[in-house]
Amino acid sequence: MKRRFYLEDIKMVAMTFVVATVVFSCKDKIPKSDDILNSAKMPTQVIDNMTVNQSDNGIIRVRMKAPLMERYQNLPEPYDIFPKGINVKIFTPEGMLETELTAKGAKHFTKGNAEKWVAFGNVVIKNYIKGETMTTDTLYWDRANKKIYTSCLVKMESPEIYMQGYGMESDEMARNAVILNPFDSYGVVSRDSTEIPYIDTVNFIGPLLPQKK
Repeated sequence: MKRRFYLEDIKMVAMTFVVATVVFSCKDKIPKSDDILNSAKMPTQVIDNMTVNQSDNGIIRVRMKAPLMERYQNLPEPYDIFPKGINVKIFTPEGMLETELTAKGAKHFTKGNAEKWVAFGNVVIKNYIKGETMTTDTLYWDRANKKIYTSCLVKMESPEIYMQGYGMESDEMARNAVILNPFDSYGVVSRDSTEIPYIDTVNFIGPLLPQKK
């Protein structure tokens, strides 16, 4: 027995086709549970060519530059990462550049009131006033206690000494760095009186010349 299709049957078939089409086309757009979980691993903020200045009484005390900063705020322990390197300059209260840090990468952790930095990859710390340069692979900066430290191999050079060893502690300005386990180090016992002493070439503005009348 042949069945006749009436207008109501045609409408029902057409409606079923439309619903099926909508469900099929939207299936891939519905976020999966894994995508929702992985979204916490995506950066919540990205900044290119970042520059941050910290001033005190109108004088810049800290200047930080980084080609890229990524912030991950939705993790249990939020952090900022600088995957393309970082440069930090610290100035004296008089505005003289005293300490500079460069590294291939860095991380900044903030948990409650605690704040900690870690720089990694060819870390170089220079104290221009003392003429000292330190190199290591990983360096921690405890900003609350104003100190830097590491347990890695450290090499320190100045006009007076060459030191290397494992582990280092210092104030954040790298004025009083102490290598904890030194080896194969040496110091200059005496100098030639005619030798030119170390000059801070970064802050040196030259001698005052007499003005022409």
